[in-house]
Amino acid sequence: MLNVRSTMRRAAAQNRTRPAIIAGDQTLTFDESWRRGLRLANALGQLGLNPGDRVAVLEDNCLESADFFVASTAGGYVRVPLYRRNGTEAHRHMLQVTGARAVVVDAAYADELGNLKHELADLNHVIVRDDGYEDWLMSFPADDPNPEISLDDPHIIRFSAGTTGVPKGVTYSHRAWLSATRDWFYGLPPVLPGDTCLHVGPISHGSGYLFTPVWIAGGTNILEPSFDPAGTVEVMQRHKVAYMFMVPTMVAAMVEVPGIDDADWSSLKVAMISAAPISPSTARRGRDVFGMTLYQMYGQTEAVPAAFMGPHEWFGEVEGSDPMVASGRIMPFAEMQIRGPDNESLPNGEEGEIAIRNEGQMINLWGDEGATAERIIDGWVLTGDIGRLDDNGFLYISDRKDDLIISGGFNIWPLELERAISEDPRIREVVVFGVPHAKWGETPLALCVVDPDSDITEHEVVQLCDDALGSYKKPGRVVFQQEPVPKSVVGKIQRKVLREPYWEGIDRRVAGS
Repeated sequence: MLNVRSTMRRAAAQNRTRPAIIAGDQTLTFDESWRRGLRLANALGQLGLNPGDRVAVLEDNCLESADFFVASTAGGYVRVPLYRRNGTEAHRHMLQVTGARAVVVDAAYADELGNLKHELADLNHVIVRDDGYEDWLMSFPADDPNPEISLDDPHIIRFSAGTTGVPKGVTYSHRAWLSATRDWFYGLPPVLPGDTCLHVGPISHGSGYLFTPVWIAGGTNILEPSFDPAGTVEVMQRHKVAYMFMVPTMVAAMVEVPGIDDADWSSLKVAMISAAPISPSTARRGRDVFGMTLYQMYGQTEAVPAAFMGPHEWFGEVEGSDPMVASGRIMPFAEMQIRGPDNESLPNGEEGEIAIRNEGQMINLWGDEGATAERIIDGWVLTGDIGRLDDNGFLYISDRKDDLIISGGFNIWPLELERAISEDPRIREVVVFGVPHAKWGETPLALCVVDPDSDITEHEVVQLCDDALGSYKKPGRVVFQQEPVPKSVVGKIQRKVLREPYWEGIDRRVAGS
């Protein structure tokens, strides 16, 4: 039966001698990578694990990451990625919620799991990838366990904070993962055997959506442990990278690398931009550097992909639309509605919560029927994002529902201000969030990252918003700094982390005037 396992196994057989994985100075062919995965799958089986059991992993991108990616698929285990920037309590929660029976962990992160094996009843095995890992792996057979897998069996559980901030286990079936794989690449130039895809973001997150489609097409997945702007440019040049997942902050950093404009980008087919909104100025600069290779996709862990656009649409003219500030157009295999406060569908042009229904959406929030019922209404996933649609099907994101600033009774979305402020080339980064205000309840604060010799003033920042958005949509405070703002493991700006100190001692996170 067609499932993620069968498609990856077929690709391994048809591309046996082609390079499948590159990590540092190591290269594995498809045959070598598949056989290593089979050995790990059998190792887990000999520990008493069965198909359908949840197996977690805590790692950086590395050659051994491919071992686990393949093993969990080949053995029919449900993959549960843990996130390297989380603390022990978050790891505990994710392992406990999923009932994971084993966890595979890089030696560098083994201490972070502490004594969880002794504290969690279901967790029977902690497999540390230390100096003895290679000999241990090779001691198991490379026979194919060939488990029976239904298309509707769970394949992966990815955690998302959701609207409450409590991590929720987003469950994908084999059917949903294959549909998402198809839809991610529907509008892209096809992957040809030997094409390279670079992963500098962890394959536990957005970049991981590209791993399976590249594998099944006979392409090569390049695994780098972390993102460094100059180092990433060098790797892209050396390996003639064709595909890459980028968040907007990565684009903004890479285009500032010295000599970037003189580099040869003729091999690059796709720079897939997602996971956060991108400012028009960063998008245009990225196009100037990388050419017509920038594609934008919108979705979220619970339902992805949903909206998409390629470079000719993104940087072109569309009557009745403004693609430069859009997040894409509704995809052929997705449905989208804008919902009002009573969950009613709103007409085009009106602003409300974005709801998605597609074949690549979650089947549930693992072990939480109540939360699942709140997020999936009549088959539609409520995203927690606020936006509007135009008559051409373009989607415009206003912001997250819980990032709304209510100042003096007016609704202000931080993203609008960030877009306006980022148009000034002296602003390296900007993040806007609400802080308490004695008269208005709260007011937008714009935290701007600038060069040490920058001459931009607070008045100029306020005026940028005044000119673009009107008199009430502007920051009440502007703070300048040279240090980059904190980001998550996948490069998303952590707005809530920045906002928190301003609300110390205040119970409600949105003040009233």
